[in-house]
Amino acid sequence: MKATIVTIGDEILIGQIVDTNSGYIAKALDKIGVQTHEMLSISDDKQHILTTFASLQNKVDLVIITGGLGPTKDDITKHTFCEYFEDTLVVNPKVEAHVIELIEGFYKRPITQLNRDQALVPSKCEVLFNKMGTAPGMWMKKENTVYISLPGVPYEMKYIVDNEIIPKVVKEYKRPYFVHKTILTYGQGESLIAERIEHWENSLPEFIKLAYLPNPGRVRLRLTARGENKETLEKAIQENVDSLTKIIGDIIVGFDEDQTIEVVLGRLLAQQGKTIATAESCTGGKIAQMFTSVAGSSHYFRGSVVSYATDTKVSVLGVLPSTISKHTVVSGEVAKEMAVGIKKLMQTDYAIATTGNAGPAKGDADAEVGTVFIALATPEEIIIEEFNFGQPREKVIDRTANKALEMLQKEIFKKLP
Repeated sequence: MKATIVTIGDEILIGQIVDTNSGYIAKALDKIGVQTHEMLSISDDKQHILTTFASLQNKVDLVIITGGLGPTKDDITKHTFCEYFEDTLVVNPKVEAHVIELIEGFYKRPITQLNRDQALVPSKCEVLFNKMGTAPGMWMKKENTVYISLPGVPYEMKYIVDNEIIPKVVKEYKRPYFVHKTILTYGQGESLIAERIEHWENSLPEFIKLAYLPNPGRVRLRLTARGENKETLEKAIQENVDSLTKIIGDIIVGFDEDQTIEVVLGRLLAQQGKTIATAESCTGGKIAQMFTSVAGSSHYFRGSVVSYATDTKVSVLGVLPSTISKHTVVSGEVAKEMAVGIKKLMQTDYAIATTGNAGPAKGDADAEVGTVFIALATPEEIIIEEFNFGQPREKVIDRTANKALEMLQKEIFKKLP
């Protein structure tokens, strides 16, 4: 099966908002063996929408559209659906009852006609119930293509995809199996990894494909197998992962999309009953954000101080002014005192500190732009490393955060039985 995902909205085309819906839908479809053929973003223009619908008919099995289902005049998707399918809008009693209950019962305000109009749907459509909002999804078929319309609000879209669309596609369509395995590596770049695993990669069976997904400081290797027998695919994937681990096991930190290094570290810290805090300057809270993105991180992550200004390093973290005067604010000595200060302040077992010149200007130090110092305070010692991550600024911040977590992971792994 093939699908095309279409996002409708001028706000996406002018960069006012970022389209995250397409990625979520594509992942959900991939898990059930539906291949996303392309993703399109189009304007809030009836003719543009109609032309897009016509161009996709009988070329893909599913066209999934998000956006344009709100109550205001600029939301034209339902009316465009009616024109394309030569249909008219009618009130759906179930949707109307839900809208009334949501507006008057939950939000405790009088319902307006605009709210009521959310219950209008094309008479030929199959309604996809939206428990999370007032705009229902719509499922309509024309010849060999199903057109599915979803609200653009992400949490409403996700509910309908997970609870309505995916179960319906699984029930009604025969699909091939796709099996994925993602290997997470830290510390080596894409080209170096490719050199190390060249022979292994060349030996992969034809039905298994390898993709490199690089980010600053880390590379994900995604294996994808496609075929008719799920158990055969899973066995083949696992055998090749086992052989890959023998080659680059020194840089592998986890597996699958959900097993990021912050998830792995969180699990290890929780299992050992250890805690951590961060003192961040050039990373601006990025490392703390990575830790707190994991549910349950309050069990091991105590907190963070973003000591961006030099005087904050002194007044909050206890960095000595004489240390700054002698070594400058971008130095291993300052990173060390930041790590010691946050560890003492938060009463933790581990602490990470970062200071550097992320650029584009040098700030309060003469160190070369891109220079970063990372200090890791463990229960036994303080480890300090210096790096130059170049430019641009975003790359420096991302690589520093990833490298800091890699340093922590290596120290914790040393202590594992």
